[in-house]
Amino acid sequence: MLVREVVEATRRARPRQVWRSRVAIGVAVVFAVGTAVRVVGAENGAFLVPLMAFTPYFAILAVVALAIVAVVRSRAAIAIMLVVCACLAWCVVPRAVPGDAPAGGRPLRLLTTNLNGGRGDATVIVDLVRDLRVDVLSVQELTWSAREQLAAAGLGALLPYHVGRAEFRGPEGSGVYARHPLKERTGLFQPVGHHMPVVEVALPGGPAVEVVVVHPVAPVPATVPEWEAGIAALPPAPTTASTAGPAVASASGLSRVLAGDFNATLDHAVFRRLLDTGYTDAAAATGQGLVPTWPMSRRGRSLPPLVTIDHVLTDARAGAVSTRVYDVPGSDHRALFADLRIGG
Repeated sequence: MLVREVVEATRRARPRQVWRSRVAIGVAVVFAVGTAVRVVGAENGAFLVPLMAFTPYFAILAVVALAIVAVVRSRAAIAIMLVVCACLAWCVVPRAVPGDAPAGGRPLRLLTTNLNGGRGDATVIVDLVRDLRVDVLSVQELTWSAREQLAAAGLGALLPYHVGRAEFRGPEGSGVYARHPLKERTGLFQPVGHHMPVVEVALPGGPAVEVVVVHPVAPVPATVPEWEAGIAALPPAPTTASTAGPAVASASGLSRVLAGDFNATLDHAVFRRLLDTGYTDAAAATGQGLVPTWPMSRRGRSLPPLVTIDHVLTDARAGAVSTRVYDVPGSDHRALFADLRIGG
């Protein structure tokens, strides 16, 4: 009788185990497809492009899923999830590991901030400029009223040189403020999106440095193609004799820094293609690439920042010593500070 009961219990348990194993494999396949989309850069459309920004959270969920399928003891699902976790770790972990800091070069202390249609607190921004001894301030969503508020808060005494275009309202305006003389440059690229000024900063001790204020449109359903075109249109990193023979991509031959709200993370394929031209993300290089910068607030509700869409990119002749983010009341973006060293 006892043997018969054991056999019947085993027969009843077997279908449940098969069902659990099939579910585990199905979950693993879903994670595998999502990971493949990220690795090969196949995201497209109004659904996948925004989701790609949450890849670090997807990686955390993958680890949880691996633990669950291990409990289920589905060998196939475990094997799939091990590969998934390894691929996602390869994508995500390096941006949290600091690299070697530049050994020398001229300091360039840069702060970039999105004013959220001019709502960002001008006094806080000017205090940051003063406390961090900022040399260059890159501003997005600069409005007429915000420009006046920055001036009233004393920005002109700290950064007396300015190039840019403010707007009455909305996200289109952008500008650059600097401690050293500026020269506006035209013809470097054709911006797609909002106003993106290019300036040459007369940094002491050597050649000037090109700074590009970056602000493509956000990838909402109606503007995903324009968003992708905006990032693809950004100028590639300038090549030098030491990195690419005699060819020089920059007509000026100057080191180039891109700073602003890219509306893209390190997981978007179009942004990675820009990096592949020779840029380095300053936050990722200093182990801060997973620190989120958006959103801080919206429609009166306080939200924790979730994704990293504000960046400072340097070419091969520059590097970052440190990066930090700061809250700016009234703005839905954190301000990003980068302490750079410019070679040459």
